[in-house]
Amino acid sequence: MDTMVILFSLGASFLIAVLLGPLFIPLLRRMKFGQQIRTDGPQSHLKKSGTPTMGGIIIMLALLISFLKFSDKTADFWVLLTASVGFGLVGFLDDYIKIVFKRSLGLTARQKLFGQLLFSIIVCAELYNMNHSTLITIPGTSWDFDLGWFYYPFVVIILFGSSNAVNFTDGLDGLLSGTSAIAFGAFTILALQVSEHESAIFSAAMVGAVLGFLIFNAHPAKVFMGDTGSLGIGGGIAAVAILTKMEILLVIVGGVFVLEMLSVILQVGSFKLRGKRIFKMSPIHHHFELSGWSEWRVVTTFWSVGLVLAVIGLLLGL
Repeated sequence: MDTMVILFSLGASFLIAVLLGPLFIPLLRRMKFGQQIRTDGPQSHLKKSGTPTMGGIIIMLALLISFLKFSDKTADFWVLLTASVGFGLVGFLDDYIKIVFKRSLGLTARQKLFGQLLFSIIVCAELYNMNHSTLITIPGTSWDFDLGWFYYPFVVIILFGSSNAVNFTDGLDGLLSGTSAIAFGAFTILALQVSEHESAIFSAAMVGAVLGFLIFNAHPAKVFMGDTGSLGIGGGIAAVAILTKMEILLVIVGGVFVLEMLSVILQVGSFKLRGKRIFKMSPIHHHFELSGWSEWRVVTTFWSVGLVLAVIGLLLGL
């Protein structure tokens, strides 16, 4: 029965996303919700200016409708909903400000930090109320240790790190849609393995939603997901890792996201300390673009790396 529900959840969200695309994309275009391209980014991206953004609304709606239909509305349901929709709402406000004020930056760093912290605290409260285990397990071993009260700051770090890492990954047509589908696919299997029913349904619904969106987001993209999608995806995958007690494994399954975030940290740190850049541009997918790789080659290579890491994660987690 679980397998059938999972398949229905995935199929429903995929179909909803495919149906919503032709409705939302023209609407976003008419409302002039076009992407503002960074002037300091790759020059080849300037032609993408004006492409409708905030397409993450399609992902979040498809996810929500499917998840609401097939979930059991347990305590896990509310954690997943808070993390994905809450962080997605922060992203929505960020996107909206970018569009209204016609600038590449939306919310200030402090405003975005406050929004992410607010929903992280709500998630922590929900976990506390459901007596969620504060044990941390080392993947591939029988080792675990109890963080006690320190587990809740750890949860905040996971939510912040995941949402921002996923956000950094959203820079090329189809890059995040494909890598997130792979990562959530792995977590669907892992959640089933540990009988985390709600997490499995949520992960499957997200796979369907981002794959349906990918039809419109693959190169050349007809729509971008914006922070609405990327922050919602990042918050959602962090919540799944927390509920399945695979917090550490997220670093492997979501290894592409980690790589993207580390490239930004290293680039900024190197420039501030040494006055030199490590990469031609960060996040690292831009480095490969500026090295002469086609956008499609970068995307498919990162998908392949994501698939390998997902398989490694499955081998360690099953």
